[in-house]
Amino acid sequence: MSAKSIFQEEKNPRGIPKAPFIANVEEYLGGPDGVVETPLKNFQDAIAKSRKYRYMDANLTQRRKGLEDKIPDIRKTLHMVEFLQERSEGKNKNDDLEDDLSDEENSDNPKKPLTTTFELNDTLFAEAELEDTDTVYLWLGANVMLSYKLSEAASLLRSKLELAEASLKATIEDLEFLREQLTVMEVNTARVYNWDVKRRRERRLVEETNGKKGG
Repeated sequence: MSAKSIFQEEKNPRGIPKAPFIANVEEYLGGPDGVVETPLKNFQDAIAKSRKYRYMDANLTQRRKGLEDKIPDIRKTLHMVEFLQERSEGKNKNDDLEDDLSDEENSDNPKKPLTTTFELNDTLFAEAELEDTDTVYLWLGANVMLSYKLSEAASLLRSKLELAEASLKATIEDLEFLREQLTVMEVNTARVYNWDVKRRRERRLVEETNGKKGG
């Protein structure tokens, strides 16, 4: 069976081809007198496939880094939206209760404004007081920002976080699978090469021994 056909038959869940492991080199070559040219050509094809593995490895490594940077930002934004949502819901409940209170009681217990800091640049932050709101603006990428109600924003961010975490998990699995296939290809190449060197050495020794006996 050629290396090419094996690659086409076995793949991981994301369609990355699996490298064949040559457990018995002699059997793979068709016996002790097997011709090595065709199998070696198949391994050249497999080595070319290995280069594709390295290309995919570089792409997946870059994707993993991007996701590992992106997920904390999504999680932090979600926590802030949830905080604003809880604060807004709490204010609405308090407003319902305060309807039954006198103006004097309300003035004695004013609600504290929300004070926070926001980033101006990497090392400079400013303090600000935030008004109660039920709307936030989210960056969607490509210089696009849209406004969302708090509940909609929270739902969107949870969905994005779930997708990003699933993508990161699949990317890590693919990286591990790819590196395993690279190792298999390197081992296969060494095994076939060493087997051929050993066979040539043994044949040469046999020829030398026969030559001495003949002499």
